[in-house]
Amino acid sequence: MALCDKDIVPGEVLPVVVIGNGPSGICLSYLLSGYAPYLQRDAWHPNPLLSSKLGENTNKSLLEQDLEYLCEGLEGRSTNPVAVLFDSLLLPDSDFGLDHASPLSWRYEPERATPHLVLGRGPPGGAWHAMEGSMLTLSLANWMELPGLKLKEWLREKRRNLRNDRATPAEIASYYQHYVTQMSLGQSFACGTTVTALTWQPGREGEEPCWRVTGQQRSEGEELEDGHTLRQDVPFSISAQNVVLATGTHDIPARLEVEGETLPYVCHSFWELEAAISRGELSQSSDPILVVGAGLTAADAVLAAHHLNTPVYHAFRRSVTDPGLIFNQLPKLLYPEYHKIHQMMSQQQHSSTPQAPTTALGPSGSAPYTGYLSFPRHRVVAFRPDRKCVLESDSGQRSVLQVSMALVLIGSHPNLSFLPEGGRSLSLDPDQPISCRRNPLEVDPFTHQVVGAEGPGLYAMGPLVGENFVRFLKGGALAIASDLSRKQRGERSGAELSESCRDGHVEDRQTETCVS
Repeated sequence: MALCDKDIVPGEVLPVVVIGNGPSGICLSYLLSGYAPYLQRDAWHPNPLLSSKLGENTNKSLLEQDLEYLCEGLEGRSTNPVAVLFDSLLLPDSDFGLDHASPLSWRYEPERATPHLVLGRGPPGGAWHAMEGSMLTLSLANWMELPGLKLKEWLREKRRNLRNDRATPAEIASYYQHYVTQMSLGQSFACGTTVTALTWQPGREGEEPCWRVTGQQRSEGEELEDGHTLRQDVPFSISAQNVVLATGTHDIPARLEVEGETLPYVCHSFWELEAAISRGELSQSSDPILVVGAGLTAADAVLAAHHLNTPVYHAFRRSVTDPGLIFNQLPKLLYPEYHKIHQMMSQQQHSSTPQAPTTALGPSGSAPYTGYLSFPRHRVVAFRPDRKCVLESDSGQRSVLQVSMALVLIGSHPNLSFLPEGGRSLSLDPDQPISCRRNPLEVDPFTHQVVGAEGPGLYAMGPLVGENFVRFLKGGALAIASDLSRKQRGERSGAELSESCRDGHVEDRQTETCVS
């Protein structure tokens, strides 16, 4: 919907603006629209300590409870405590392959709703609409769902079956778009928007301090005589008390920063491989492609080339036995295609007398996976104009490979160009680019407020704070919605109380007392 149709009064300060309309922004919108989680009566949870704590306030929504208290003692596969808490309540003991029912029930309480606006470049679902539609998601299907709408039930209604309890990215993207409609969230979403600047406005005399969000929205203009529609970018400027960064991290592919990386045959996205395949440029008789990287996108590229019988060189910095390698963390039965790639990486490695990938041999002298040769613990030194790539091993040995194309798939960085210095000053290490795994934004663990923000009310969630899996980013939505609910109730956070203590003040709010 166009921003001009949302009755935004010039000069009005909106309570919340969310930048990003992927699953992070959608989940937060659900909570801000008046949906609240409660503990069901006589509900059971496998963690007796958490169950006991929840039983102390059965009449209170989770949004009104002390999340820090509930998080104490919990452990999980996320470094964000509220993510572990919410995941434990939505999917109890799921890491052990169990399918316990959630002890939570959801109530729609419109009096809780907080007016908000969710901005996104494309349709609701974010980057999922740009992902390849035939491969399976890494996460189990129920890990991908959002509160209030079971993904498996939705897929059954669409007469689609899950493979190994996993769905395709296209199905997930469709689910998220349907979720916004099903939950009546659409009035809060403005698609086709690009934010160009986010600035803190301290407020002049008599004016409320706020955040200013400016950008452009792509709109359909008049229809031309040739049948085409004239599109135009309409500028917008919105003031907000609170802003949530939920942009994800798939905007800017990471680069090697080596000689020749800008040559036409060097690509940095899986979709460029797909385009080459659709143009018929790759076949069994092609020169090998070089895939650089040891993540799941790199594995998908190897699989895609392998299905075409196109030979592949595969270079990566880690050892195949490195426990940090994603393939060493995936159950073999659930992820057979990635287990196959890991076998290829292990069994058909480059040696001091390299063979062409079309004749690469396994340890038994046969070729179980023809057309593949891996280069563990190697880095790219240079790409040459004649399509030759220079690799160097940890020991300093160099190999020169003739290729048809090179795919550098080593991760990506978020596009926070609307922030000063691309938001680096807000990350854990301001000297390094922001990344989900290595350098996320620094936030308060229980509210997700950005620590180094110029003004109050700036939050971050999802991949920007290290959550790459949908099952865990929902915790960020809970933390933010809880803190915004606390603000509406006029209460102060634990961080604010601690600050008062440091300033030498004595505060007594409800049961919390700090003494200087």
